[in-house]
Amino acid sequence: MTEEYKFKPIGYVKTSIESPPRHWTVSDVEGEIVIEPEYKLGLKDIKAGEKIVVIFCFHKSPPFTKDRLIQKPPHLNEAKGVFSTCSPHRPNPIGLSVLEVNEVRDNVIKVRGLDMYDGTPIFDIKPYVEYKQDKE
Repeated sequence: MTEEYKFKPIGYVKTSIESPPRHWTVSDVEGEIVIEPEYKLGLKDIKAGEKIVVIFCFHKSPPFTKDRLIQKPPHLNEAKGVFSTCSPHRPNPIGLSVLEVNEVRDNVIKVRGLDMYDGTPIFDIKPYVEYKQDKE
């Protein structure tokens, strides 16, 4: 399949940090997800204290080249295939973070756990659903 898809951001990140943490699991950074006013009603059931899954664009990453199929993450001693890493250097520059909601006001979600740059385009927001393993 060689279909192409176009994505239009629904909002962007607003934060004062210049160098975000490498991953949301090690971040206490607070900031905002500012949603375009036309999508504001979609925030209706997001509440403080919840977690949300935010899908975004690695907009500062250079174009992907095949020499990036194997990469050595800075926190590991071995190289890995790109699809077994959280590297921002990917064939499709799509990122995913789980953030804590501090407050929702109008078209702005105040969050904690940011690992994104100021101005990062947001593609989608989904509820965080904790995985519960089936019991036998």
